[in-house]
Amino acid sequence: MTTTNATPTTTSSPEAITDEVRARYADAALAVLGRGDTQADASVGCCSPSVMTDPADPAWGQLLYDATDRAALPDAAVLASLGCGNPTAVAELRPGEVVLDLGSGGGIDVLLSASRVGPTGFAYGLDMTDEMLELARRNVAEAGATNVEFRKGRIESIPLGDASVDVVISNCVINLSTDKAAVLGEIARVLRPGGRIGISDVVADDALSPDDRAERGSFVGCIAGALSFAEYRAGLEAVGLGEISITPTHSVGGGLHGAIVKATKPVNWTLADIRPVDLPKPSSSGLLPLLAGGGGCCGDGCGCS
Repeated sequence: MTTTNATPTTTSSPEAITDEVRARYADAALAVLGRGDTQADASVGCCSPSVMTDPADPAWGQLLYDATDRAALPDAAVLASLGCGNPTAVAELRPGEVVLDLGSGGGIDVLLSASRVGPTGFAYGLDMTDEMLELARRNVAEAGATNVEFRKGRIESIPLGDASVDVVISNCVINLSTDKAAVLGEIARVLRPGGRIGISDVVADDALSPDDRAERGSFVGCIAGALSFAEYRAGLEAVGLGEISITPTHSVGGGLHGAIVKATKPVNWTLADIRPVDLPKPSSSGLLPLLAGGGGCCGDGCGCS
């Protein structure tokens, strides 16, 4: 198998953005699987494992996880960690719970969740990228985890039943969606009454407009698609979730932050509690950078500082 080696583009159509996200994460997975090439791996930018191992700048990737947790996992699962936080550290997982990780990548958060919920619990991973699913399943086999299942699908249409999980986690993935209102509605649907979310994501200062965010970095680099604090809260409220908190943990540059997002599903929640909400989303006619200029997203103003 060869790398996808997608060509940078500035079109902002939702389909183009989704295809570019898929291609970039496929390249990252292939690099870890040893089937990528050096040039393609370098072009992955902020999504490349090679830029996420600087101890002096632990804003992204594996160094956001405790060393003890990293040591207990397959090397490939750790190397493929491409997120902006550690959702398993804040989700307060308990034995016997069912957990869903949105955009599960190489499986690091699924494996950590499976360990925390124990043999009476279960951890699902959802990813749209075949290469990441291959890597994740290989990592699960190496770890010997039996209370795990990975499914292929989009986070805007989760392939699980209503009220089927206790906890939803995600690590720097919701910002990559082109329809965040749909994602939040799906989260509310699959949560059991009283269920909760523990999400790590990039969040923008309220003063930054969508255009401001696009000037600071690319969509694939987890910057241009970030919601503001107010927008994130409005989206969660619109799908009927409560006890909402959005707490910045570290700066990723230019008024953007890694943040912990928490909320709870009320016990009397129904689908009728979901109401329309106006969240920023790309149009097919505007311009929004998929990749930052210069071939990578770790340059000035990109948010990888």
